[in-house]
Amino acid sequence: PHDVIAEKHEREHADGVTSTVVFFPIDNRIPPILLRTTQRDRLVGMRILVSIDSWPADSEYPLGHYVKTLGVTGTKDTETQVLLQEFRIPCEPFPAKVLACLPPADYKIELEPGRLDMRHLPVLSIDPPGCKDIDDALHCIELPNGNWQCGVHIADVTHYVEAGSAIDLEAANRSTSTYLVNKRLDMLPSLLTTDLCSLKGNVDRFAFSVLWEVTPEADVVDVEFHKSIIHSIAALTYQQAQSLIDKPDKDCKDDIQAGAVKRLAVLARKFRERRIRAGALTLASPEVKFVLDSESLNPTDVQAYTLYEANALVEEFMLLANVTVSKKILRHYPTLSVLRRHPAPNRSMFDGLIQKASTKGVSICIDDSKKLADSLDEAGKKLSDNPYLDKLIRILSTRCMSPAQYFCSGEYQAKDWHHYGLAAPVYTHFTSPIRRYADVCVHRLLAAAIGVAPLPVFLSSKSHLHDLAANMNRRHRAAQLAGRASVQLHTLIFFAGGEEGEGGGAKEEDAYV
Repeated sequence: PHDVIAEKHEREHADGVTSTVVFFPIDNRIPPILLRTTQRDRLVGMRILVSIDSWPADSEYPLGHYVKTLGVTGTKDTETQVLLQEFRIPCEPFPAKVLACLPPADYKIELEPGRLDMRHLPVLSIDPPGCKDIDDALHCIELPNGNWQCGVHIADVTHYVEAGSAIDLEAANRSTSTYLVNKRLDMLPSLLTTDLCSLKGNVDRFAFSVLWEVTPEADVVDVEFHKSIIHSIAALTYQQAQSLIDKPDKDCKDDIQAGAVKRLAVLARKFRERRIRAGALTLASPEVKFVLDSESLNPTDVQAYTLYEANALVEEFMLLANVTVSKKILRHYPTLSVLRRHPAPNRSMFDGLIQKASTKGVSICIDDSKKLADSLDEAGKKLSDNPYLDKLIRILSTRCMSPAQYFCSGEYQAKDWHHYGLAAPVYTHFTSPIRRYADVCVHRLLAAAIGVAPLPVFLSSKSHLHDLAANMNRRHRAAQLAGRASVQLHTLIFFAGGEEGEGGGAKEEDAYV
């Protein structure tokens, strides 16, 4: 107990100014730390950052020193600072040398030699409400031969982020943007993140485009890769896109947006059906959204995140782009490609879930992803009158798996490149370069593969790629855990009635424990 440890070790020193106090870390794997300080009274009840200096042989606990105060224990802002420190999320402002790499505020985006002008195409984006860092946009048009051309257009971040520059090194270190409930910590400065790179509606933007010619039955006939300039005709929310999908065909004859979204939806359904037949998993994550007070940013309501068919539409085309690009860069750089693998789970990781599911009459088989997918679908049928338990089993199945990893293709044999969850022999991340550094690397590999830019020297070094991948994996996991911790924090604040009494206080709901 903290009181017993404090009583034993806290004491005033003979100088009458300093005292030894006990610091209890949030992480209970770390032992209490003894601090000598002159400001004991000011530190009581505060969240502080300390550094361990030594652990003398004759001391029961290590010795350390005070670094800084984060704030009063229990307040939202303080606890948010704590979780950023706990997961080592970079949250300092961008230094001057990084900001010096940005283009001027009045930078004009104009067609350049070597770029394909695609501003005549009905390109549009589909994102959550309020999204400002729009990485991707889509289009789908009918071709004279009866086939369709569909395109995925991704923000051309590498146009603004020169390899080896201060902004590039900063992005490589941060490696990912981190999304908390009440704030976003960007990998790149906001001029790029929410303006020049963001594929906003009704403005010209530079993009890296993947174009497919497909039959109406979703068979790919041809694929092309281009640096491009686009002009998005609409920045839709998922709900707006869904209303276009649901719009009766007879009302869509002259509606360019509806026509494009409906064609994309037709293809996405067929792509998805094929993936699931091949063994791709349909899992679940416990996503919730908070309604925040406009001034205090405290949660006033919490709701389940609604998924539409439009979400699945975007997901299918992002997966298609990522798989297509991974194959292209591998053909040109078989030992230097930045890929993403997802190892098959160990049975021991699933033992607890398999045992507990059996008590509800549900059998889970993990021999391969197809058998796991089929057993989860069978569970869904058995639990048709209990959708919450079905979703819980899918959420727990996700948590039982090994995390996916970035890696350099030269470090593993081809059989180990497999992505278990997607049932894909090869996979990469290409579609979110505003918020993931892995995608920035893949853009550079693809640009070199199609001959529009040389491959940066550091991407030719396997040892450098190994270090990059290790940092990307570490940062990605930390951002994931920080996001979950932020949801937990805001959930606690909401059910406690909020810091100033908004929120709902006590709630009564059915639950599984």
